[in-house]
Amino acid sequence: QTLSLPVVVIVHGSQDNNATATVLWDNAFAEAVGAGRCGGRRGGGHRADPHPAALQGRVPFAVPDKVQWPQLCEALNMKFKAEVQSSRGLTKENLVFLAQKLFNSTSSHLEDYSSTTVSWSQFNRENLPGRNYTFWQWFDGVMEVLKKHLKPHWNDGAILGFVNKQQAHDLLINKPDGTFLLRFSDSEIGGITIAWKFDSRECPQPAERMFWNLMPFTTRDFSIRSLADRLGDLSYLIYVFPERPKDEVFSKYYTPVLCEST
Repeated sequence: QTLSLPVVVIVHGSQDNNATATVLWDNAFAEAVGAGRCGGRRGGGHRADPHPAALQGRVPFAVPDKVQWPQLCEALNMKFKAEVQSSRGLTKENLVFLAQKLFNSTSSHLEDYSSTTVSWSQFNRENLPGRNYTFWQWFDGVMEVLKKHLKPHWNDGAILGFVNKQQAHDLLINKPDGTFLLRFSDSEIGGITIAWKFDSRECPQPAERMFWNLMPFTTRDFSIRSLADRLGDLSYLIYVFPERPKDEVFSKYYTPVLCEST
């Protein structure tokens, strides 16, 4: 018997995101022969490793409806590095952030999620609390914008990425004025937000107003003007978190200014 890699047929580009999620889940979690019955079954294929020889010994269409969070972490990290084409994968802190997002939790210890299960519905059907998108849609959007526009900056460590507003506030509070960080937007799929601490001496404000977040930039924005050039335009952004001079990090990506001939 010859088995193929998982195939999902779509009829519109809007279905691509769901198809990718289906293939990822099937690739990572399909049942091996002799492994016992799954917790549930979904159509869509079977697990597939990068090498065709690894297809042998798998049960077609037998895919669990729930998996352990550490299993999903491994699958997400592998997918992330492959999709973004980067050796910089997901750190322990990144995985804690993703767990908090998926489970609507405040625990900052990865071990607290070691026995937690994730269902297919949680992964790609149910919207995250207070949002109009699923966990996978958000995560896929992050990979997409990194792959298309931000890969060099991710590889340079210039993008912190997986932090929320409060965490950004806590990281910046003791930093010099003009320090900023780049984080993935909570409100915009595939968006990246600049959070920075501004010069409070020139414009006295309550403590909570010392920190600002720009509206998210998306793939559409970066197709017009790059992230590096946008950061170069903003003179009040001085240090990349934790304390790297902005031009030292981004100047090599600035678009050269052409001098007009006289």
